Amino acid sequence: MSDELSISGRRLNQPISGNEMPRFAGITTMLRLPWVDKPGELDVGFIGVPLDIGTANKSGTRYGPRQIRAESAMIRAANQATRAAPYESLAVGDLGDVATNPYSLERAVDGSEEHFSRILAEDCIPLAMGGDHTLTLPILRAMAKKHGPVAVIHVDGHSDTSDTMFGEKIAHGTMFRRAVEENLVDPRHVIQIGLRGTGFRTDDFDWAREQGFWNVPVERCWHRSLDPLMVEVRERFSGKPVYMTFDIDSLDPAFAPGTGAIEPGGLTTMQGIEIIRGMKGLNVVGCDLVEVLPYLDQAGNTAGLAANLLFEMLCVLPGVKYHEGRDAASFRSDLPPEWI
Repeated sequence: MSDELSISGRRLNQPISGNEMPRFAGITTMLRLPWVDKPGELDVGFIGVPLDIGTANKSGTRYGPRQIRAESAMIRAANQATRAAPYESLAVGDLGDVATNPYSLERAVDGSEEHFSRILAEDCIPLAMGGDHTLTLPILRAMAKKHGPVAVIHVDGHSDTSDTMFGEKIAHGTMFRRAVEENLVDPRHVIQIGLRGTGFRTDDFDWAREQGFWNVPVERCWHRSLDPLMVEVRERFSGKPVYMTFDIDSLDPAFAPGTGAIEPGGLTTMQGIEIIRGMKGLNVVGCDLVEVLPYLDQAGNTAGLAANLLFEMLCVLPGVKYHEGRDAASFRSDLPPEWI
């Protein structure tokens, strides 16, 4: 912990260095940050949502937050590529987990909404770890109470706009239909990136488009950088409160096998990072990363990737300090034209 204060007057926390405590030792918290039980002491808080009873097939993502925390021990304090130093300007900590009800999805969703509402009431930006994608619905409900309908950057292999699943209105594939119906999101400012795979019908994605969603199927992303796409996203979403939800199954299973609904031909890890870094400059009010399934992630690569993506999300939040100097993107100008 540091005696310096953040821009909000809160005490800056520093992650434990791997040169002070070996990375395989010590208390397991997100990014080796202090565990904090008062969100009012933080500008940004990591929260686990160990919920998986909304999934339709493979359960076990309730263990996702724990595994992401364990793999996050390898992440250091500074982003060398972007020169972001989040701990020098923001008070960041691990707020622990939501006490989800493992026997009732409705109660788990209601309890999660109350939990995130309390965090947002303290002006703390939540970065949530899942858990199945159902958890985004209660977070969006809490967000709408504070910010009104939000813009959303939704990175996923699936649209999650089904009306029902097995006759149920709340599940990990229905959240965005509920979000539109409940006026939690601004449909004209929702982008879905990475959609792919088979469907129940050929028009499965049409409902979202009819609401005004900006759909970017994965085929539009193959073999190209997504930096130009994010330039357009920043132009369209500028001035809006923006929420990001990142389903790890948006990435190709070659990169992220530890998830329950894999689809071939997904985004690369590099494209996922481009999307997140491309949010810099937007008014990001919260993020989540979902669907990490540890028992299918024997090497820990999926959880480790998830931890790195969450760190990248932290690095683009409003108020993050950036050091002067050339970032990784600027070195493209040094490359031969045929390499760019």
